[in-house]
Amino acid sequence: MGRSSTPGEGTRPRVRHAGQLGWDDGLYEDGKRNEGGDGRSGTSAAEPGTGESGGGGRRDRSHRAGKGKKRRVLRWIAISLAFLILGTGAAGYLYYEHLSNNLRKGKRSAGNSAAKKTAPNAAGQTPLNILLIGSDSRNSAENLKLGGSKESVGNTPLADVQMLLHVSADRKNASVVSIPRDTTVQIPYCKNPDTHKKYPASRGIINETLRGGAGCTLDTWEKLTGVYIDHWMMVDFAGVVDMADAVGGAWVCVKDNVYDVPKPRVPGGSYLRMKKGRHKIQGEVALKWLRTRHAFASDIGRSKAQHMYLNSVMRELKGQNAFTDTGRLMDLAETATSSLQVSEEIGTPKKLFDLGMQLKNVPLDKMTMLTMPRIPDPDDPEAHVLPKPGAAEKLWGLLRDDQSLNPKDRAKAKKKTETGPKAGAPASLGVTVVNGTSADGQAAAEGRAGAVRDLLKAKGFTEADTSADPGTALTTEVSYPRSAGAQGKSDALSIAKALGMPTSVVKETPDGAGLTLTVGSDWRTGSTFPKPAVDDSDPLEGTEAVNSAKTDDCMDIYWPYRQM
Repeated sequence: MGRSSTPGEGTRPRVRHAGQLGWDDGLYEDGKRNEGGDGRSGTSAAEPGTGESGGGGRRDRSHRAGKGKKRRVLRWIAISLAFLILGTGAAGYLYYEHLSNNLRKGKRSAGNSAAKKTAPNAAGQTPLNILLIGSDSRNSAENLKLGGSKESVGNTPLADVQMLLHVSADRKNASVVSIPRDTTVQIPYCKNPDTHKKYPASRGIINETLRGGAGCTLDTWEKLTGVYIDHWMMVDFAGVVDMADAVGGAWVCVKDNVYDVPKPRVPGGSYLRMKKGRHKIQGEVALKWLRTRHAFASDIGRSKAQHMYLNSVMRELKGQNAFTDTGRLMDLAETATSSLQVSEEIGTPKKLFDLGMQLKNVPLDKMTMLTMPRIPDPDDPEAHVLPKPGAAEKLWGLLRDDQSLNPKDRAKAKKKTETGPKAGAPASLGVTVVNGTSADGQAAAEGRAGAVRDLLKAKGFTEADTSADPGTALTTEVSYPRSAGAQGKSDALSIAKALGMPTSVVKETPDGAGLTLTVGSDWRTGSTFPKPAVDDSDPLEGTEAVNSAKTDDCMDIYWPYRQM
C-alpha cells in the first residue's frame, strides 16, 4: 500500500492537473497529450491538420460533445479506480492491524540471558535460533476441554514440549533439538513479567521453567547450552489443534494398533486410538498424537513422535507451496497469529512472515531432528534424566559453531579442518588472555587470566599477555579474526592443543581482534583444562536423529497399549 493512497496526501491539488497523470482523452485516442489547453475539460485547442479553431462549426460542436462524454466516462473510471485502490489499501491496513492484534507477546528473557551471539560469517549472515515451547496450560475453557482436570485450572503451566530450531547462517541447513521435559537442570534466577514474582536460582526439572514466563525457559536453555537464542514461540493445546487444521494435517505411522488409556499403575493418557499403519492426522487427533507418552514407552518416544509430525508438516507445507501461495499464507497467518505467543521482538505479522521465509529454501534432506543425548539422573533414575556428559556438550558446541548436524556435512567439515596450513611457531604468536569466568553469574575468578597466561608462556607462547578488560564466556574459547583465514585457525588450534583443549573451543570472530583466549566459567581453577567424564566420538549417537526427507519412519508401540 503506497503512501499516495492515504486520504489527504495530495489528492485534491492533483485533480486540477489530472491531464498530467494521463486521464485526458487525447492520451487514449491517438497517444498524444492535448497541447495548448489548460488541462480543464471545458477547454479545447485547434485539432492538428483541420485549420479550424475550437469555437466553430456544428460538426466541431458535435465532436466536442462526444469528447466531453468520453471525458465524463473516463473521469468516472478514474474515480472508481481511485476508490477501489483506497478501499483495498484500507482493507489491507485493517487486516494487518487485525493480525497484529491477534498476536500475544512477551519478554524475550526473564533477565538472565547469558549466551553470546555467534559471529557473522564472511557474508555477514548469522545463524537463527528459535525456542519452540508447548504449554500444558488449562487456564481457558478451550484448553481444559482438550485435556486435564478442573483442579488444574489456575496452576502455573508447565513447558512440556521444548525444542530448539537452529537455522544455519547461510540458510542451507537446519536442525531441531528437543530436551525431554523431565531433564534436571540449573534454573537461573527469573522474574515473571506478568506476575512480577521472583524465583531464585535453583536445581529442578526443565518443564517447571514457565513459572518465570517463556523468557525464563529461554534463559535456562542458554545457561545449559551456551547457545544464543534469538526468539521464542509458545503454543497451547487449542493452538496446536488450530495450527494442525490450518496446515491440513500431517502423516504419521504406528507399527501396531494403539490405544493410549490409563492403566492400573499408570494413570493418565492421551486417549490416542489408531490402527496399525499410516494415517493423516489433524485437529484433536494431532494433539493426542503430540501428547502421547505411555504408548510410545517414554518421554523420549514422545519426542520422536513429535519430530515425525513436524517433519511431515514441513513436507506438507513445501508440497502446498505454502511459502509462495498468497492464499495459503493468509490462511496460515490468520491461524498462527491467533494461536502463537511470541517474544516481543518478532511480535508483528511482517516479522513472523520474514521468519517463516528463512526456512523456505532449506532442503528437507538438510533438516535433522533429534533429542538431547542423556543419562538417567542418579537422584531419580526412573523419572528424570541428565544431559549426557561429553556428548551433550559436543552437541551444543556444534550448534554454537553453526555446524550442520547432517552426518555428510559434518564429514566434509572435518576433512576441511584436517587440511589446513601449518601453525606458526609458539614464540611468534601473540595471544591475549581474557578473564570471562563471570558468565555463570558468579564473581569473576580473581587473577584467572594471569594464571592461564603463565601456562601459555610455559608452553612456549612467550608473547602471551592479559587484557585489562573482562569478558564473559560460559565455555572457554580460543578465537581468531576472520581476516587471518585458514592460517589464523591453524594458529588457534595449536593454542588449544597446547592446553589440552578440544578443537571445538576454536571460534572465528569478525575482524578486529587478534588471537584471543577467553577463559570461561567452565575453567575457574586449576592448571589442567577440565575434560568431560565421557567424550563420545559421535554426539548424535542415541539421539533418535531423523532426516526430514525420510518418509518411512513408524513408531513402536509399548506392548500394554497395543489394542483397539
